[in-house]
Amino acid sequence: MITIKSEREIELMREAGMMVSRTHKYLKPFIKAGITTKELDKLAEEYIRSMGGVPTCKGYEGYPATLCTSVNDTVVHGIPNNYKLKNGDIITIDMVIGYKGYQGDAAWTYTVGEVDDDKKYLMEHTEKALYEGVKQVKPGNRIGDIANAVQTYAESHNLGVVRELCGHGIGQEMHEDPEVPNYGIKGVGTKLKEGMVICIEPMLTFGRRFVYQLEDGWTVKTQDGSPAAHYEHTILVTKDGCEILTPRVD
Repeated sequence: MITIKSEREIELMREAGMMVSRTHKYLKPFIKAGITTKELDKLAEEYIRSMGGVPTCKGYEGYPATLCTSVNDTVVHGIPNNYKLKNGDIITIDMVIGYKGYQGDAAWTYTVGEVDDDKKYLMEHTEKALYEGVKQVKPGNRIGDIANAVQTYAESHNLGVVRELCGHGIGQEMHEDPEVPNYGIKGVGTKLKEGMVICIEPMLTFGRRFVYQLEDGWTVKTQDGSPAAHYEHTILVTKDGCEILTPRVD
């Protein structure tokens, strides 16, 4: 069921979203060669709780950590462990934070030291694909308009669009209706209305789009071993457009 959020709910989601943004900012200086993904996870949980937030991913359907830390060919849901980041890696940090029962969700891909041009290209155009989708968020448009905008941009830059994973509605739950795919046809799907909140999250690969899941039941990797990037924002549909509830903060 798709829910229209009240002003009170939107304000709580703004606060949850800003907690996500602040946590990303807090973690960025620590993303260097030599730190483990488990150490990043510990830093994130402590910081989130210090703000009065709840690390929603921890315990969700048995997920063991606060963050998803997806390195290089891991597309999503990389479980923090003892892997030490190396110069030349890219890492996506995806987090969901709850505040007074409402959720904020954002994923950004980061460089570790100096990365090659292919990874820079992948990151640049995955983030731009996200914003192409965001441009389509306004009352009267449909989910297919978002999906098609992401797909068209990504494929015009020769990037693979992962189809097994998608964005989603968000509110009191991390995942709500509607699903928000990264590929599709203009003019089809759920119509956007003021007060809806959705997450748009392109997951793109530098190679082919095909993926597989590890036996841990979470980690999703590219079949061909090519790097993947993932950018996500929580977006409110407003009267005449949209508001990003998880803005980047300096």
